[in-house]
Amino acid sequence: MRFILFLFFVLFLSVGRAQTRYDILLRNGIIYDGTGSKSYTGDVGINADTIAAIGDLSKAKGKTEINLNHLAIAPGFVNMLSWADGTLLTDGRSMSDIKQGVTLEVFGEGWSPGPRHRKKNDKLWTTLGGYFDHLEKKGVSPNFASFVGATTVRTFVLDQENRKPDPGELQQMKDLVKQAMEQGAMGLGTSLIYAPATFAATEELIELSKVAAKYGGSYITHLRSESDQILEAINEALRISKEANLPAEIYHLKINHQRNWNKIDSVLAKIDSAQRAGLKITANMYPYVASATGLKERVPTWAQEGGLTQMRARIKDPVTRKRILYEMEKGIPTKNSDPKNVMLLGFRKDSLNRLYKSKRLTEVALLHGKNADETVLDLLVADKSSIPAVFFLISEENMKKMLEKPYVSIGSDGGSLALTPEFMEQGTHPRAYGTFARFLGKYVRDEKLMSMEEGVRRMTSLPISHLKIKKRGELKKGYYADIVVFDPKQIIDQATFDNPHQYSTGVVHVFVNGTHVLKEGEHTGAFPGKAIRGPGYRKPIVTK
Repeated sequence: MRFILFLFFVLFLSVGRAQTRYDILLRNGIIYDGTGSKSYTGDVGINADTIAAIGDLSKAKGKTEINLNHLAIAPGFVNMLSWADGTLLTDGRSMSDIKQGVTLEVFGEGWSPGPRHRKKNDKLWTTLGGYFDHLEKKGVSPNFASFVGATTVRTFVLDQENRKPDPGELQQMKDLVKQAMEQGAMGLGTSLIYAPATFAATEELIELSKVAAKYGGSYITHLRSESDQILEAINEALRISKEANLPAEIYHLKINHQRNWNKIDSVLAKIDSAQRAGLKITANMYPYVASATGLKERVPTWAQEGGLTQMRARIKDPVTRKRILYEMEKGIPTKNSDPKNVMLLGFRKDSLNRLYKSKRLTEVALLHGKNADETVLDLLVADKSSIPAVFFLISEENMKKMLEKPYVSIGSDGGSLALTPEFMEQGTHPRAYGTFARFLGKYVRDEKLMSMEEGVRRMTSLPISHLKIKKRGELKKGYYADIVVFDPKQIIDQATFDNPHQYSTGVVHVFVNGTHVLKEGEHTGAFPGKAIRGPGYRKPIVTK
């Protein structure tokens, strides 16, 4: 009898332990594990920051239980091109991205938060590693990672000069890349269409990329041209990948200007051919037919040497202004498109905002009383800024063809914003609020470019594998609990070009490192975000 009672007692304890096994138990969801495998109904158990179990957990209990009623459960989404490195300093909640299920922001398109020279009253950080430490200490909701920006490295050594580095300067640049890689950079990032990045020769970039390669990093690039010279620009990226012996990724793959749209098959064939030849070439995209950058990009690159102040001085000089206008008229600058395809997002000066914000360049020129090129130069001088603008230059058909490629992941090319005055007073591209929801809702669910399983893979395990990050990007036991719960039937973007400051809808819950950040669509105020460091990271030795 005592033996039987003992068995009952042991059974009671084991059941009790099973019923209190998980800190959080997500019940009855449709699991998209991030690998592209077929979805299935199941539960997810979380302990601390880790996925403890997946499957039928009907006999288990959790301290917190959420019945999902067949909502989708997926790994947190990865923003492969994020400008939240600045906006997170203002608002760590990452609202516009968290409400789309983004749990990892990746910085470094040419510019990165470090290295940077120490300013007089700024002792927050001077290195990329210092920025990581600062952001963790400040507290933010998403995880974050960064490439080291080749432009940042170049300007650290050469400022805005249009020249080759001498051997000593090149070595200094390589040392800065080495430092950043050991502090956790994912690789080297470039933005070769912009001054002063465009002043860097291919050979310079190969030498810097070789340093990143030694640490297992990759090369990621805004191509030197996305328009008339796009094929040559892709050749350059392939050459850097081959000669530096590292993977390469193309930022926001696209073809600008209608005259170039017929190059789509050649562009994709180049990438496919390189992959067959053994190069690891990938890309990311945002699902919009318009890009966004500064209005100053309509000005010839040579006129931008030295930065905005020197550019304005050249514009003010009558002889130089005449040369600039001649080249603008001939369409030499990449972004010198039809003025009707350009929408001005905003200005520093309130008086210019009241007159011209959110208007097309054709209308602005009419109001200003000069042609479009003259108007651009006058505004650049008057506002003393680069003047953010949207450029409608992309083919919807081409964009869909590119999205269908299995090596293409997703990036917003925007900051993570909030419906607060400091952000809403600024114009922005709707991609900052809608990229991921638009991809899943419009192009995956509604237009059926791919299955939902594949759509989830594109934003989870695919970019994570490119970044060589361990234990993230999949719903798998032992992996970190970066999780998004969304309604596949409802997820969609709300932001438009005319009214961009609108949150996407359809994401219900978000967990970052096991912490509930978005609950029933509302931010919890939690800041569990961590720096995710690259494969070359070397933990600093702390000496007492």
